[in-house]
Amino acid sequence: MEKNIYVRDLHPGDAIRDIFLLAEAQRAQARNGPYWKLKLQDASGRIDAVIWSPLSEQFDHLEAGRFVEAGGQVGSFKERLQLRVETLKILNGNAPDLGDFLPRSATPPEELMEAVDDLVLEHITYRPLKKFVRRVLRDEEIRSRLLNGMGAKVVHHAYVGGLLEHTLGVARLCMAACDQYPHLDRQILLAGAIFHDLGKAWELSSGPDNSYTNEGQLLGHIELGLEILRPFFAKARDLDPELALHLKHLVLSHHGEHEFGAPVRPKSAEAFVLHLADMMDSKLNIISGAIEQLNEPDGPAWTPYLRFLERPIFRATPTPDKNGRNKNEPPENQCFLPLKE
Repeated sequence: MEKNIYVRDLHPGDAIRDIFLLAEAQRAQARNGPYWKLKLQDASGRIDAVIWSPLSEQFDHLEAGRFVEAGGQVGSFKERLQLRVETLKILNGNAPDLGDFLPRSATPPEELMEAVDDLVLEHITYRPLKKFVRRVLRDEEIRSRLLNGMGAKVVHHAYVGGLLEHTLGVARLCMAACDQYPHLDRQILLAGAIFHDLGKAWELSSGPDNSYTNEGQLLGHIELGLEILRPFFAKARDLDPELALHLKHLVLSHHGEHEFGAPVRPKSAEAFVLHLADMMDSKLNIISGAIEQLNEPDGPAWTPYLRFLERPIFRATPTPDKNGRNKNEPPENQCFLPLKE
């Protein structure tokens, strides 16, 4: 089973038949009978889809997370692409390549992990702490889950590699803060940045539905992260107990306030920095994703209302460089060839 066309390449009027991940499925009722409202997904994005009666009556149950072969006509509804489904087949047997259906970080997760390892080698010089951090990161299950982990279900970094991308972004912000404020404990702050969202690799499934696990719903990623680290703390007998305590506090307090899910509020300078870096990286990821959806450079200046930021975001005109060019404009006399698919 091979993927032939991607959501990003669809246009009104296209007649298609291809494989998609069924991201959402909701049964509803119209005057002429029941119908299904769907969201079909591949690695490039999602498209709304609808199955009208009588075809809709052939499906008593449609489960999100399944692969389907959908055929029909691409149209537009409320200024959004919509596929009118004329044929639908639930696929069983061997699953298609997940890389065709799940969004992924622009940088391969393996490179992101390598960059995290490099930060540890560069900045953590206290041997017991370095040994502790590297032992956790080299654990086979932890490393595998981190490489495939998503930063969230829908809010920010919600793609394969997103968890590592967010972890690396937060770690780099924390190291930049240490350059500005030398009194900060660079080593323990880096360890906290690397492990602050470790529990998300267990909170969310790594499958195509990106759903919350039982542990994720019952405990949450903060408690899960600390549980995962506990056996490593128990083995790190040469790690200063006060440093271990501070590291646990960094993980527990990184959400900042009780109403945001933090079991404890930040009570050290490093804990404040970690919380603020976490907020900055997550919110800027939401903003950049929303601005990318505006598509053309001369398109709308405002994003739609962003529920998690409680406001729309303005796409400001970039300041020109010294030659008066916008950073999005190609240099003069430079020819760009179209990229091959």
